[in-house]
This record gives sequence, structure tokens and C-alpha cells, in this order.
Amino acid sequence: MASKKSLPRNRRAPGKSVTISVRIQPRASKNELVRMDDGGLKIRLTAPPVDGAANEALVRFLADALSVPKTNIEIVSGHTAREKRIKISGVSDDDIQRVLNNPKE
Repeated sequence: MASKKSLPRNRRAPGKSVTISVRIQPRASKNELVRMDDGGLKIRLTAPPVDGAANEALVRFLADALSVPKTNIEIVSGHTAREKRIKISGVSDDDIQRVLNNPKE
């Protein structure tokens, strides 16, 4: 992610959660969020896809980008696949869209 756009702590939405779908690209040259041609989100991670390293890196990356604790991020499906569904608690859909809709093109 070229510029860090995180949510201010006072903008969090306690009790709310959002589920997003992402495609993961492990062993990338850097960690970043990009928009795919079909409109989906791709997250490139430097971590390898072994022993859960890429999943851990994904949770850390999203927690940092959204300014939420790692415990608020749960991989709902796709633990061993590149396509994943992620549940993020403590933020609203509008907040997620503001942060995630401005990836590097």
C-alpha cells in the first residue's frame, strides 16, 4: 500500500462486522493492496504460503491498514487457498470501503 490510510480510533464501529473477499499473492516483492481488473481486491504479501505464514501476514497487514487489533480479523474461509473470505469486526462497511477502495492501481 503506497500511502497508509488508516481509520482514526474514534471512527471505529463497535459491535459491527464486515466480510470481504480477497485474493492473496504470497511471496510478492512487497506487501500491498491492489485493485484487480475485475474489481476485486488482491493483497500481495512477502510471506511464503507455508505453515500459515501468509495467513498471519494477511491478518497483520489488514490490522495495520484498518487500525484494528489483530483479534478483530478472522479468516472465515480459504485458509489454504488464495481466495479468502475475511471477517473484520469493529468497523463499518463505509469505513472499510474508504480504506480498501483506494489501493494502488
